[in-house]
Amino acid sequence: MPFVIAALTLKAVGRSANRMVEEVRRQFREIPGLMDGKAKADSNSCIDIVTKGALREMIIPGVSAVILPLIVGFGVGPEALGGFLGGAITVGVLLGVMMANAGATWDNAKKYIEEGNLGGKGSETHKAAVVGDTVGDPFKDTTGPSMNILIKLMSIVSLVFAPLFLG
Repeated sequence: MPFVIAALTLKAVGRSANRMVEEVRRQFREIPGLMDGKAKADSNSCIDIVTKGALREMIIPGVSAVILPLIVGFGVGPEALGGFLGGAITVGVLLGVMMANAGATWDNAKKYIEEGNLGGKGSETHKAAVVGDTVGDPFKDTTGPSMNILIKLMSIVSLVFAPLFLG
């Protein structure tokens, strides 16, 4: 379950980023003087894209975190649900910590290079670090923290419905 949620959240960030890139390109094409700094960009449309994207993209992960414990609990039984939760907690904690740390490390590596180390800005090393940071940001800002939410949500749903699973 944690790997499925991680994949869904990472893909969600990618889709929202693509929508944002298309909006920025549209604004550069359609707003006269924007490229020269003589006009203002429409930041509200960008905020709208990100907000709606975040809400829309989290529906499937959120519903999955609620429904799957119920399916396992009612369908297979409380012992299987215990194993499901135990595995999700173990893997989710490790995955969340790894993603948060890896994302922060990539971010710090880019900052270190931008301070003039290992070739500084514009070097091949800096270009590689920018790519790493692009991957690292959703790791540390989205997918890593979502593991905590996943574990808590699945555990709470399981506890609330525990009497029904036993009955």
